Amino acid sequence: MVASAASIPSDVTDEIRSLIAEAGIGANADLVARILATGVGLGLDDTQRLDLKITSAALTEMRAAFRLFAPYRGIPKVTVFGSARTRPDDELYRAAAAVAAALADRGWMVVTGAGPGIMQAAAEGAGPERSLGVSIRLPFEEKPNAVVAGADRVVAMKYFFTRKLMLVKESHGFVCVPGGFGTLDEMFELLTLQQTGKAEPVPIVLLDAPGGTFWTALKRFVDEQLVTSGVVSPHDFDRVLVTDSVTAAADHIAAFWSNYHSLRWVGDRLVLRVRNDPTDAEIEGLNVEFAGLLAGDRIERSGPLRAETEDDDHLDLPRLVLRLDQRRVGDLYRLVRAINGLASVPGAARAG
Repeated sequence: MVASAASIPSDVTDEIRSLIAEAGIGANADLVARILATGVGLGLDDTQRLDLKITSAALTEMRAAFRLFAPYRGIPKVTVFGSARTRPDDELYRAAAAVAAALADRGWMVVTGAGPGIMQAAAEGAGPERSLGVSIRLPFEEKPNAVVAGADRVVAMKYFFTRKLMLVKESHGFVCVPGGFGTLDEMFELLTLQQTGKAEPVPIVLLDAPGGTFWTALKRFVDEQLVTSGVVSPHDFDRVLVTDSVTAAADHIAAFWSNYHSLRWVGDRLVLRVRNDPTDAEIEGLNVEFAGLLAGDRIERSGPLRAETEDDDHLDLPRLVLRLDQRRVGDLYRLVRAINGLASVPGAARAG
């Protein structure tokens, strides 16, 4: 049984609040106090030095990464995963550079692991002004590639878990190019986060070289082994686009955000913000098609809910509100695709 944590004396809590005020911290002072109190609590718990070093390093790395991304909060980002071993004369290298360039031309920034191979290809395609890197410190790995290092747009991580957090947290889309254990690990973690609802729906593209069979072979394995054994659902892999077309990959990522804007949970209600107000008939159609996703009630048009108004949270956008069956949270991507494909969405923006 785990021993209960030692409580923090009230005078120490008061000192923490005073320290925060003295430092001039106003916004989110309660959360900063919680972080400092947790640090004090670790000391009171007689935590081992190695565990404290892990905690300290992780928090330091997260701060550095938050500072790197902060100036670009309003810019959509796509993370490109792929092998560090892919050479510049490989078709996969050219494909990664091309899809990054296509998205950069549409106003996106490209995030990579900052290493060689596919990571360097994507950074080259996007260009230094559109690239950000989150590297990992390894004893055998090369230094961050010159594209992001030269522009001082890279942060180095000691731990894979903090690196993964930043590669996923900031992005609105993902492109996975064939790679090894690391690439597959990142790809499967993306699918796990989507399947379990721990991450919001986002477009995921598995991009191969023209005529390549890397991802189609993986899909066959999923269908023949994972689905038939019952460890995944038959449509779990439908949330990704498998393609060897750079144009299709870029179009798919951009189109996902053509009408759908964002979501927010307010209590047990899910609010979907969209760019175009659907018609009554379209809402009725969504209720019929997605009845199995609902936990009672219906999908309804709504103005901003009280919590959204208090936070000034995209109050200008139309909204759809529903109560979702939590067991079906992994199917939200299907509802998003349907919303993007509504006939009321302007033709230039409509996407399935």
